[in-house]
Amino acid sequence: MSDKKKSKHKTSKQTHRPKLEVQGTLEITRSGIGYVLIADKTGDVLVRPGDFNTALHGDTVTVKVVKENLTSKRKEGRITSVVLRKQTEFVGTIQLGTNYAFFVPDTDKPMPDLYIPFDKLHGAKHKDKVVAKLIKWDKDDKKPVGEVLSLMEATSDSDAAMKQILAEAGFPLSFPSEVMQAALALPNEIDAGEIKLRKDCRDVLTFTIDPVDAKDFDDAISVRKLKSGYEIGVHIADVSHYVHPDSILDQEAYKRATSVYLPDRVNPMLPERISNELCSLRPHEDKCTFSAIFKISAKGEVKDYWLGKTLIHSKHRFTYEDVQQIIETKEGLYNSEILLLNKFAQQFRQQRFQAGAINFSSQEVRFELNEQGVPIGILIKESKEAHQLVEEFMLLANRTVAEAVAKVEVSGKPVPFAYRIHDKPDEKKLLPFIEYARKYGHRFDASTPEKIARSFNTMLAEVKGKPEQQVLEQLGIRTMAKAAYTTKNIGHYGLAFEYYCHFTSPIRRYPDVLVHRVLQSILLGKPNMDKQMEEKCKHSSERERAAMDCERSSNKYKQVEFMHSRLGENYEGVISGVAAFGFWVETIEHKCEGLVTVASLSDYDEFRHVEADFSLVGRRSGRSFKMGDKVWIKVVAASLDKRQLDYIWLPNGNSEPLTAPNKGQKAKTKSKNKEPKKHIK
Repeated sequence: MSDKKKSKHKTSKQTHRPKLEVQGTLEITRSGIGYVLIADKTGDVLVRPGDFNTALHGDTVTVKVVKENLTSKRKEGRITSVVLRKQTEFVGTIQLGTNYAFFVPDTDKPMPDLYIPFDKLHGAKHKDKVVAKLIKWDKDDKKPVGEVLSLMEATSDSDAAMKQILAEAGFPLSFPSEVMQAALALPNEIDAGEIKLRKDCRDVLTFTIDPVDAKDFDDAISVRKLKSGYEIGVHIADVSHYVHPDSILDQEAYKRATSVYLPDRVNPMLPERISNELCSLRPHEDKCTFSAIFKISAKGEVKDYWLGKTLIHSKHRFTYEDVQQIIETKEGLYNSEILLLNKFAQQFRQQRFQAGAINFSSQEVRFELNEQGVPIGILIKESKEAHQLVEEFMLLANRTVAEAVAKVEVSGKPVPFAYRIHDKPDEKKLLPFIEYARKYGHRFDASTPEKIARSFNTMLAEVKGKPEQQVLEQLGIRTMAKAAYTTKNIGHYGLAFEYYCHFTSPIRRYPDVLVHRVLQSILLGKPNMDKQMEEKCKHSSERERAAMDCERSSNKYKQVEFMHSRLGENYEGVISGVAAFGFWVETIEHKCEGLVTVASLSDYDEFRHVEADFSLVGRRSGRSFKMGDKVWIKVVAASLDKRQLDYIWLPNGNSEPLTAPNKGQKAKTKSKNKEPKKHIK
């Protein structure tokens, strides 16, 4: 064999392998090239547009690897089947011809138009904005077939944007008719036989505490004085009584896995017939609940607990504002019970922090909307004692249920269970943060996870009210791992709990439904050894992250919508992030974040990015922009399509810039590169 032939033969061996099929998630770039991200991290598979085989962006697919370079490990393949579609509902426009109708989706991801049969138009006309559903796409069909679900008002851009955010994340915008029929078929009355199977708590003082605009009251608290101490009950809506495993209601709830809360709407996990009526713990109605009832001493020590199914009758519906007023004034309906609960809650809270829970403070924005859903004001929500009262008793119930289940084994094996876990901080993120905190005089003991938590709490207490509070809290949160659901319990680092689960919100979270079912199977003496539990946990975690992305995107849209009418106005803000191409500023008054580009600063100096210091520094002037610095900005652009705000820096404070730069107003921004804020619970 000649050298030339030998070389050719060798190359062929290096670039080809036997064909194999793997499963992963398809991501399609704007250029049209696709990559299947393999779950086991063995390497992505490149897929060219002609090999998608009906798959769309975000779908879970099976891909056959047809070529692999053994040196670079680069793989190419073709998709053989779609395992699970991420998105089946889309927002877009109808194009109507004489003999055809097509739906053109509003998306920046390459995908074909949907062919709409005339009997599936449901009144839609040419150029109407609609929500359409993909109903059929066989392998040999050139075009997928769709159906119009609903018409959208042409004037409601905000409504269209909210629906598109939900649809792109794979959340259905409506319930199928068969799901609605199943919900409507559920009985209003509680069967007498069912009442006999439950602990009757209807004569115990019980009330709910929720946001003023809430409709799904999924938890209630009861209080009863005992001869020695108190009986405190945490009562949770018994969704599992109505939603049975593998039923059509259960399948729909699992697919969604969570309710999604946007500024102007809730996209519920369950039909309103269940979430707002049958299961909502409304006052003066008998309700089926799953309860954790605690015996607590006068000193606030938990002496005993009982877990099981109950029947309750709420006496009153409180808002957080009602309870906060009672706590502050010590007057009002059931004030002695509220004050007792608050005393216990604050004790539990202090005990958690002493045990190593991390005391990050949190602020959330709430939008004041007009009748058209346009924001006319932004309010800052802070966690007060009323919120902490509810939170601490929910944490107690969640932890108690997890501990009780963890003790149970079947043939030496633990019962598969949806634990809520939170890992210790990522060392790669933690060490740079420790170095940065040292510049402000804060020392960290990183020898053990417990000492890291203690160091965090010491720092957070010391920075309260100081200029550096926001930057250190923000960067500290970024060192934290993401909480998730899994059967492999490692504890919850942020809460300092060895065992933890979600038991208290089954109306809006599917893992809570799973927890109720497992707990009930154990209480009946027949533990459910569900072999699919880990897969269900992974799906729930993925849907939770998707919901958080929706909430973040919708908040950003509303902030841009709010600032759109304030172009040219000046605001004081705090630098909330820094990158090589600019820095983000969050306005103090409204918490609206926008980007000041390096290009817009070019008339003042040339700035370089100092990554370790989270800053931009001028090469000539030495002027620096660091995370946490207060600055004045002018709002110069508000793009609803990109959900992006552009600011320019005002060097003279609340005034015009010395030299009005115009480069930055048109500069391309990369806001998507900034890490989102994370919540550890």
